[in-house]
Amino acid sequence: MKANEIRDLSEAEIRQRIAEEQRDLTDLRFRRSVTGLENPIVLREKRREVARLKTVLNQKKASGEAEA
Repeated sequence: MKANEIRDLSEAEIRQRIAEEQRDLTDLRFRRSVTGLENPIVLREKRREVARLKTVLNQKKASGEAEA
């Protein structure tokens, strides 16, 4: 998901996506340690997606767009 698409989401939706992505990331890390991953680049993509979501959320908070 691109940053422009994330900006269109509400604060609650962004927080929900962060939680989902972090659960996926934890699961991928566990599977990597147990059996290995077929495509390890997925870990980097998930980590960057979480960072992108958090960045947009912080930008919304700083600009006052975030819901109280």
